[in-house]
Amino acid sequence: MAYEQIRRRKIYEEIADQLLDRIKSGELSPGEKLDSVHLLAEQFNVGRSAVREALSALRAMGLIEMKQGEGTYVKQFDPSSISQSLSVNGMLMKKEDIVELLEVRKVIETGCAASAAAKRTDQDLMNMQEALNEMEKAALNHELGEQADLKFHMAITSASHNNILLELMNHVSQLMYDSIRETRKISFYSETTMLEKLFDEHRRIFLAIKSQNASEAQHAMLDHLNTVESVLLKYA
Repeated sequence: MAYEQIRRRKIYEEIADQLLDRIKSGELSPGEKLDSVHLLAEQFNVGRSAVREALSALRAMGLIEMKQGEGTYVKQFDPSSISQSLSVNGMLMKKEDIVELLEVRKVIETGCAASAAAKRTDQDLMNMQEALNEMEKAALNHELGEQADLKFHMAITSASHNNILLELMNHVSQLMYDSIRETRKISFYSETTMLEKLFDEHRRIFLAIKSQNASEAQHAMLDHLNTVESVLLKYA
């Protein structure tokens, strides 16, 4: 099996992503044995330590299992593995799992947006604006766009000045990043205007918070998350 060579900074994450893509597509099916660490390292053109880190991450997610003396095998995806690790790719989840994740985001983030509108400082607005600017500049760069998207949502939570809300968001931030990544990836390949729509929705949230309109901020956030949910469910 051929793999793309890795040349990016977080090498083990790139390896894990490629393996995740093959599990998601069914190219690597449950029960199938992976190549050895040595062979994977050669195919990815990376050191063995990077491959071991990637496999360890996938094992922590509950996606693979390592059998002593036998090798590494793909497991059936189990949503309960989220409790063991929050680094699970959103599109490996079933539709009902995606719905539950978005339900959690709606509960937390609509409240964060309303609270941020009431409590935001000038520095909070600068942080949100910076994330928006990065998102706009990174329209054709998946990774930078995803990072800016998450940065914007976390800036809103920070603007709530509620440590418990921030802790809750930090707890689900990896799941959020995965859903953001898949939403933006799907939007890029399926409908170019969707990324523009997502940006406009973020800007609407920002303007509501800036004007200290808590009700509008809450509704804008809910509308945005409904869009995210519809995109993910359409292509899940």
